[in-house]
Amino acid sequence: MNRLAGKRALITGGTTGIGLETARQFVLEGARVIITGNNPVNLESARKELGSGVQVVASNAADPEAQKQVAEIVRSAFGQLDILFVNAGMVDMRPMEQIDEAAFDRSFAINLKGPYFLIQALLPVFGNPASIVMNGSVNAHIGMPNTSVYAATKAALLSLVRTLSGELISRGIRVNAVSPGPISTPLYGKLGFSDAELKAVAASIQGQVPAKRFGSPAEIASAVVFLASDESAFTIGSDLLIDGGMSNL
Repeated sequence: MNRLAGKRALITGGTTGIGLETARQFVLEGARVIITGNNPVNLESARKELGSGVQVVASNAADPEAQKQVAEIVRSAFGQLDILFVNAGMVDMRPMEQIDEAAFDRSFAINLKGPYFLIQALLPVFGNPASIVMNGSVNAHIGMPNTSVYAATKAALLSLVRTLSGELISRGIRVNAVSPGPISTPLYGKLGFSDAELKAVAASIQGQVPAKRFGSPAEIASAVVFLASDESAFTIGSDLLIDGGMSNL
């Protein structure tokens, strides 16, 4: 298929999980792709897996100055940008009393501040038409314990989708979001749990999903392809929940 033939795309956090799978699908659909990441091991692994046709860029998703550098790399490589998938993010699942100011600031920097200033830096680079897809979360829609800061960052990101969809459409830029439920990615392994604790957490989360399973990165990536493509030209300011029914409970 060639739904993204000739499109130029940037994926933040594109070295693992949903971002990596989206990069694969973008390439298969005919897009030229740049991905960013911050872990040297994951950067090298993604470079080998995706091949020389995909440019892999080391970048700190929380740093506003780094976003200007990414925008310049995109401009130099592509001239203009047709698709941005804002995927880089972090999860910090802890009770409220365990969250200190540094943890709070880090979550908001990665999940909201960085994306905001990346989009700002890319404004002169976006083509017309163009598509921005944000990676939200079911946690912005439900009251899951121990996710107070994470859920707040994603709720703010989804608010940004709504406001920017109205602000940027005059430039030909559509803004939409996907909000995944629990997805089988390496993300959960970064939460600092022991293997036994991780299994218990996973079982608890899965028990809240009517579909009785975790989703796959491919299921999210397919939705991102749709929102990035011309097939969704009349889709503006939407938030596509892909959560196995979790938000309906």
